[in-house]
Amino acid sequence: MSRISFVRVLLCFASMLLGAPVAHAGLQFQAGQTDSGFQYILVSGDFSYQDDLSVFEALARSNASVAVTFQSPGGNIQKAMELGRLIRRLRLSTAQFRAVECASACSLAFLGGVVRFAEPGSIGVHRSSFSGDIPVNSKDAVSGIQQMTADIITYMIEMGVDPALLQLSLQYDSDDIRYLSRSEMAKYKVVTLEPEASWPQVANQAPSSTPSSQQAPLQPPVASLPPASTNPSLVIPQARSGRILRSQGAAPLKALPEVKSATLANVRNGGAVVILGNVERWYRVRAGGQVGYMHDTWVYVDQYESGPFGQRHIQVKSFDNLAETEAYVRSASIPLVAYLATNGWFAITLRGTYAQDAAKDLAKAMKENGAIPDDAYVTYGNTYVRNVCCR
Repeated sequence: MSRISFVRVLLCFASMLLGAPVAHAGLQFQAGQTDSGFQYILVSGDFSYQDDLSVFEALARSNASVAVTFQSPGGNIQKAMELGRLIRRLRLSTAQFRAVECASACSLAFLGGVVRFAEPGSIGVHRSSFSGDIPVNSKDAVSGIQQMTADIITYMIEMGVDPALLQLSLQYDSDDIRYLSRSEMAKYKVVTLEPEASWPQVANQAPSSTPSSQQAPLQPPVASLPPASTNPSLVIPQARSGRILRSQGAAPLKALPEVKSATLANVRNGGAVVILGNVERWYRVRAGGQVGYMHDTWVYVDQYESGPFGQRHIQVKSFDNLAETEAYVRSASIPLVAYLATNGWFAITLRGTYAQDAAKDLAKAMKENGAIPDDAYVTYGNTYVRNVCCR
């Protein structure tokens, strides 16, 4: 289908929604069809703990719906994520237009789409709060919010969305709304489809006519990793230059390659060093006219491909061989990558890098939710040489 035809379908879709009924408390589901035969479901109303989503599932299966759109100001977060997971399981796409509202908890349901399209300003986010339809006393409030945060992060990862989106949401109080721009939707992977793409990319995701009991469960895109390179380069390039990058803000230049030796100078983060050689895990460097030694975990090496300077990785596992590394990454239910490290081992990390606070919050929440091991940790990854699995 041409771009013009694609845009016409979306405009027709949006114009029909202008006449949609005003949202009421509790979810309502309405099947619709555009003039071109495009089947969809409009989800309207507030998300409530008592909502019966079996009605939605039955409607989706009965009219062979392809996509879901929303007219909702939000509501119960758990119910929104439940609907999002159902949308993913039914292999439905999601489309959202500025003509109608999808904000707060509704944005989480939108993320369930196998393919996601949204106009700029059509998706609103803010800080989560208890919706009021489940009694919560003050004693349980803190632990409840912590668990909710962990659940949202895990859900976002399942849906292939950058969990840093939650950090943006937390900047806006529950009585305020931040509507996402086009660039933000792309940055946080809220959308997967641009108007330039062809409509069959959505239509081909329609539910199969095979009975649901015989359908294979849909796996989130993040679990379907592309094949690893059959011959990844395991050669470590010679380290020639770098910059200091340490959580303490500076690194000591040592007289000898050992921690207890005399300190010749302290070099602040970002300070440049010339690497003259190495002794096991220590670099012999020149910094500010002086020559001494620095541990390899203190230096961000320019010749390595560990990620943006200053960003944190969350390391969850390590292996001493590539076969076990690839097997672990491929079998994981969360998006992982693996780096060759300077010691010859392979460090497995969450895909992507994060700012300091975001990395700490994400690691804490995922540990509490059991998504990553308790011994996972945040690191600059200065010893990571390159990504070897599994782009």
